[in-house]
Amino acid sequence: MPLAIFALTIAAYAIGTTEFVIVGLLPTVAADLDITLPLAGLIVSVYALGVTFGAPTLTALTGRIERKPLLLGLMALFAVGNTAAALSPSYEVLLVARVLSAFAHGVFFSVGSTIAADLVPENRRASAIAMMFMGLTVAIVTGVPIGTYIGQVFGWRATFWAVAALGVVAFAGIATLLPGTPSKAAPAGLLDQVRVLGSGRLLIVFAMTALGYGGTFVAFTFLAPILQEITGFSEESVSLILVLYGVAIAIGNVAGGKIANHNPVKALVGLFLLQALVLAMFSFTAASPVLTLVTLAALGFLSFANVPGLQLYVVQLAKEHRPGAVDVASALNIAAFNLGIALGAWLGGTIVDSSLGLAATPWVGAILVAAALLLTLWSGALDRRTAAPCVFSDARRSV
Repeated sequence: MPLAIFALTIAAYAIGTTEFVIVGLLPTVAADLDITLPLAGLIVSVYALGVTFGAPTLTALTGRIERKPLLLGLMALFAVGNTAAALSPSYEVLLVARVLSAFAHGVFFSVGSTIAADLVPENRRASAIAMMFMGLTVAIVTGVPIGTYIGQVFGWRATFWAVAALGVVAFAGIATLLPGTPSKAAPAGLLDQVRVLGSGRLLIVFAMTALGYGGTFVAFTFLAPILQEITGFSEESVSLILVLYGVAIAIGNVAGGKIANHNPVKALVGLFLLQALVLAMFSFTAASPVLTLVTLAALGFLSFANVPGLQLYVVQLAKEHRPGAVDVASALNIAAFNLGIALGAWLGGTIVDSSLGLAATPWVGAILVAAALLLTLWSGALDRRTAAPCVFSDARRSV
């Protein structure tokens, strides 16, 4: 595997860490900036919205820029955004800093995956892309708990300084190892994205993605307060529990891909059903330390096991309904994931600020996942309805 791929992997690791590490630091940030937990939760929502809306727009606008200078510019923006977060004198400045980092996030994965594939022979392209995205998975397993620990011991600003330093390392790696003129695909314009959004079938899957993925974040965004205030774990234990959750996520992501290989709709129905049940159970098991650990291991597995199936299903439907814009549909589904994160974090904050409180966030998240399950069943029924005339037509022709 070319060394340039590892430079991209480091960048993905830094980006994945900065997106999710804030979850473990919400109580610390809220106390330091003298804001409520729901306001702190908006730090997660704003970042996700920055990826959701910034990624497709900026990817289209930067399509004519050469790939290496663009990646270097993105990592510079990422480092600046995290440095600004570390220096933020107020909550408002921190939100702006998070948006800057989010803009770099969205475009990086859109452009980086294309470059990774072009750096290797055709029969190794999937492995190259997987290697780059491994940085994101490893960030969830190690970067988030380590960043949480750093923030709890040295203050949350130290975590953002560390992530900014990772961005500088990634910048140096890309500058040194990436070829001067990697190939550049024809950019997808904003009109291409609008055409994809005009497909009702694809909109159903985007909604499945946003609700199914976002349902977990209603509770996950406020996981640290739940563990400390309801379950009774110490602040120091949170980072260790996040390691358990991250390992479960990594296993679930791999297993989910194998489960969804042949029939993504059938796999998603089962995964969404189990995910909704486990989330609902978490409202009751959160009071017990032992049951909480078991529930979180199951929830971590299930919440990311649906990702490969959702992405595969979007590609399959795009080939059928928008064959000229499969890549655009795939990119918009990534945006739907982040829209789900924003929705989940915002809704979770609203629940925490209401009379329902922290303990209600898991079962409210279960309702969102149940809605994704209903949409999946509907979409599967539409698939069967579309396939039936084709089967009947083939039978007539054979007669």
